[in-house]
Amino acid sequence: MSRAGFFGRLALLPWLCALLLACVQPMQIAPGTPAVDVMRALGQPSSRHRLPDGGQRLQYSSQPAGQTVYNVDLDARARVTRVEQALNEMQFGQRIRPNVWTRADVLREYGPPAYTMSVHNFKGTIWVWRYLYGQTWRLLYIDIDPGGVVRGWSNGDENIPDSSF
Repeated sequence: MSRAGFFGRLALLPWLCALLLACVQPMQIAPGTPAVDVMRALGQPSSRHRLPDGGQRLQYSSQPAGQTVYNVDLDARARVTRVEQALNEMQFGQRIRPNVWTRADVLREYGPPAYTMSVHNFKGTIWVWRYLYGQTWRLLYIDIDPGGVVRGWSNGDENIPDSSF
């Protein structure tokens, strides 16, 4: 290989590294990873939240069009302690706390909703997130009263037009 060919390929190395980093998925981030490396791999989070233990949560949401919200929890030293896909149907009932949680708790766990809505029989706002359950597109609904307290939650299938139309 010629010297020019070697240096030409060497010049591509930073681009290849950047391309590989762009392919990193949140669930591939290992515990102990410094926050700066997380953001180098995943980019800036869509939101940040303080955690009760003095740590911080970096949140990577694909809402409103996507179906994921990844929470990357950091300890007080800014190192990863946990990574999770928050929109997990198996955990909604264990996690969401009606009559205890506030808007701030909902935002810390799930980030901003895909959209909000109102219904005639609830004096408040219903926040809605899209998520996948297997291959089924689903919706998480969290009912928040005018005072900002969570009063209930439910889920259901999202109406997706049939691709044959």
